[in-house]
Amino acid sequence: MTTPTRKPLAEHLAVQYPFNVIADPDGGYVLIYPDLPGCMTQVETLEEVPGAAQEIRHLWIETQYEDGFTIPLPSYPEEYSGKFNLRIAKSLHRRLAESAERDGVSLNQYVMSLLDKGDALARVEQRLGEMELRLTGGDSPRATQVGGMPVARRKRATPATV
Repeated sequence: MTTPTRKPLAEHLAVQYPFNVIADPDGGYVLIYPDLPGCMTQVETLEEVPGAAQEIRHLWIETQYEDGFTIPLPSYPEEYSGKFNLRIAKSLHRRLAESAERDGVSLNQYVMSLLDKGDALARVEQRLGEMELRLTGGDSPRATQVGGMPVARRKRATPATV
């Protein structure tokens, strides 16, 4: 059996990915690569966008490559605008704003980082749950829910009673 060969790093770096530039209400701009989880940065001026965008994409891809992780292919960004409205309790809004200020970032950037981390954690927990199901044959007490997300549970055949 042969092991599939990896594409060279240069091929991954040559792939162009869509990215979003969002004006931050507190000043500057946030750059986000939706197809590269966690690949984001903030710049002060529009002139900085091209250089920063290329730099963070290269660093992200190089890190994933060196760590042996799969590098996703680009998607079609017209499916999602990168915007949605969310109503939250005033007390949560205040706590988030205070945390963002304490960290020296905009509220938008702070919430994006929390959402990105939470989504990454949920995906890892989902994958662990799926792996656990395969290893245990579906007998695990955690098998129906992992990280608050339902996991498909395989039904086991029960012996017929006479």
